[in-house]
Amino acid sequence: MDIDAQTQFCGVIGNPVGHSLSPAIHNAAFRTLGLNFVYLAWQVQAIGDAIKGLRALGNFRGASVTIPHKVAAMQFLDHVEPTAKRIGAINTIVAEKGELTGYNTDATGALRALREGGVEPKGRRIVVLGSGGAARAIAVALAAESGAEKLILLGIEDSERARLAQDLRSVGSVTVEDSYLDEAALRRVLPDSHVLIHCTPVGMSPKSGETCIPASFLHEGLAVMDIVYNPRETQLLKDATRAGCKTIPGLEMFLNQAVTQCELWTNQPAPVAVMRSVLESHFQ
Repeated sequence: MDIDAQTQFCGVIGNPVGHSLSPAIHNAAFRTLGLNFVYLAWQVQAIGDAIKGLRALGNFRGASVTIPHKVAAMQFLDHVEPTAKRIGAINTIVAEKGELTGYNTDATGALRALREGGVEPKGRRIVVLGSGGAARAIAVALAAESGAEKLILLGIEDSERARLAQDLRSVGSVTVEDSYLDEAALRRVLPDSHVLIHCTPVGMSPKSGETCIPASFLHEGLAVMDIVYNPRETQLLKDATRAGCKTIPGLEMFLNQAVTQCELWTNQPAPVAVMRSVLESHFQ
């Protein structure tokens, strides 16, 4: 499709952005939908200046926001949807009638990945490993929207984990427990838990043989989601498969956060199969 004066444009804002798979995924989606849209990559240092400039351009439709701008970008928007506001970070901007709204599709992408993987969080006891940005997004979404019975946060950053636990208790009626991430805590909480969501970098390429969960602690009644997507099958997921667990790879969350972004920008159902194919081709 030719780019012309009517072309709507989106892009990823971050620093760095050279490694991003988002342009390939979203441009394939736009082509499949037959839309006059294009998606670019913008390396940005001054986030306020960048958003001010994009706001001034009539054909700007939206953006993905990545490291290090997910928190700082919020102050330059007109609106932030409630879950993203609770998380304290956005990863998506939508431009509509001259106003910019922030969303966090990491949160919705995780819930969508769980449910499409056959795991319904409602009424479940869920263990979240980690307390950083991704863990925060997922835990807030679980507390606010999933109907989970209990959230158990295990992390190594005491103050960060305690602050997240306190925030979660103010979100909804879910019971929240937090503890230092070590083998004793895992041994205590995993036997009675239904879902384990791993949100630390442990096991990410090139250290793909690492895991912070002893294989013997995994059991058949546990569903395991690992948000690490490179490698596609982490050591944790290999161990979980051998233990008879239902598994959800990180690629699913990554895909679903992009699917939600595409639908926010286009107001059309995203071509999920095409987006999945493009994403998987990068991990052959």
